[in-house]
Amino acid sequence: MAVGVRRSIVELQNDYNNGNKKPLEDLMRAWKAIKELPPEDERSFFMLGGYHGEPFRGAGWGSSAYWGGYCNHGNALFPTWHRVYLYKLEKALQSIPGCEDVMLPFWDECSQESLTTGIPSALTQETFTLDGVEIPNPLRSFVFNQNITDNINGDDPNYSKPKGYETVRYPLSGLVGTEADRAATKAHNAMYPNYAENVQILNLNVIAWLTSYIVVNGKPIPTNVHQKYIDCLDAPNYTLFSNTTSAQQWNQINGTTIVPLESPHNSIHLAVGGYDAPGYDRSPIPGANGDMGENDTAGLDPIFFFHHCFVDRVFWLWQKKHGKTDSFDIIPEYPGTNTVDSQGPTPGMVPNSWLTMESPMAPFKKDDGSFYRSLDCVNIETQLGYTYGPGSLDDVAAAKAMLAAAPSAPAVRVRGINRAAIRGSFLISAFANVEGKRLHLGTEAILSRWSVQGCMNCQAHLEAKAAIGLHGLSESDLGNARYEVEVRTHDQVYHSSVAQSAAAKKIFLTEVR
Repeated sequence: MAVGVRRSIVELQNDYNNGNKKPLEDLMRAWKAIKELPPEDERSFFMLGGYHGEPFRGAGWGSSAYWGGYCNHGNALFPTWHRVYLYKLEKALQSIPGCEDVMLPFWDECSQESLTTGIPSALTQETFTLDGVEIPNPLRSFVFNQNITDNINGDDPNYSKPKGYETVRYPLSGLVGTEADRAATKAHNAMYPNYAENVQILNLNVIAWLTSYIVVNGKPIPTNVHQKYIDCLDAPNYTLFSNTTSAQQWNQINGTTIVPLESPHNSIHLAVGGYDAPGYDRSPIPGANGDMGENDTAGLDPIFFFHHCFVDRVFWLWQKKHGKTDSFDIIPEYPGTNTVDSQGPTPGMVPNSWLTMESPMAPFKKDDGSFYRSLDCVNIETQLGYTYGPGSLDDVAAAKAMLAAAPSAPAVRVRGINRAAIRGSFLISAFANVEGKRLHLGTEAILSRWSVQGCMNCQAHLEAKAAIGLHGLSESDLGNARYEVEVRTHDQVYHSSVAQSAAAKKIFLTEVR
């Protein structure tokens, strides 16, 4: 099997600027073409982008037994399901005449370029010149060629999108389902009329998420998404590495702060979609609600696939670091290994069934008509025919792997957050008040849906948890610090201090241990 190489999109940009225009032009040509295919075409971007969430299809349409979309979040299939998702999108790009060699590039989120300038310009520039004609940049957004209808939320709010709607990113809002939503969104977006300035605001926000840190006693302490990507490479087994539910359970029982791959992944979704970085010293932008920030519509923004390509690359780096390129296992019957965990089962899966390496990953089928399984995508080179070019974190992955789970580590541990009371994705942030200064210790981004009330199994798994590490800070570093947890939603901000009683803030409980 010939092995194609997925490269950093910045490399394609550099080639283009140095005169080798064909790789980036072919990528743009392929993306333009799949976006223009009829929505019922299996290769169309509308069809592929819509597999993640809306428009709900199959058993997910109108059935409260399923969360709605096909994507797997909060369970052990998160890395493998999205791996096959990218593969299918890549095959669609390669089906376009003249684009047979196109590979899906990754947005190298931990590269020096991203840490200093934000999102690569190929994903944000307004236009692109293709075959001598200036066209709308195919990677910047997607204009819906068919309506999607929210069959879950009714009118409070209705997360429908009409034909002709164009996806948006931070700092804009994309809620347009009801007359009230459209009026609020129009007023909000009118405050940000300049596209170039909006891109600058977006990039500054992404940089803040990727690079935030605090200084305690003269020591810089990372509290950022870049560090989370580094830390997740030390997860001791696939189950804990794969998803937030399993890692949260392990951390709660063992007092550790293991970071799963899904955690930094969630943060980038919310950074691009609609939340400014916690602790960022500037005015927040309430009302931002971009499509990447909600599970229902994230897959319909092209940047989703470049983000997930990097997430899949980190998955492959973890496999190489731990000697798991040919096999890994799912811990039987552990939290995070059941179809109802976190978001509820997806179409094609039986509610309340255990996930294994042989669980079908609908809607993706192999040539023989059977569904892909995790077993079919363990080794990306020998089974799927692609690999990754050089990029960030290569040196981290080459370092010696941890032999066992991380030792017990002090953390602010948050539990008891009821997602039923929260509309959409939200943030759990921990702060320490040290000598009159409020220091941001870290944030867990919860990528959710606008309403979990339409999913029966989601209703049984409503608690959100977080373990936000203290980054090696000692008692002497923090002195008599007072800790505070902030839960920030699209509607309001909730505060709780560990000194308060459990009854003081019923939405969540916190502890430091």
